[in-house]
Amino acid sequence: MNIFVIWFVMVTAWNFGYPEASPIQDVLVAVILALFNVFLKKYLKL
Repeated sequence: MNIFVIWFVMVTAWNFGYPEASPIQDVLVAVILALFNVFLKKYLKL
């Protein structure tokens, strides 16, 4: 559950921080942040 919250906060920050981003950029960032959360879950044992 904590991993989802971290991902959600980062995606929300991206969307509010860069409102001019295109939809493909939004999708790419969401995927990159999801992969980052997988890394966190695997290596930090969250």
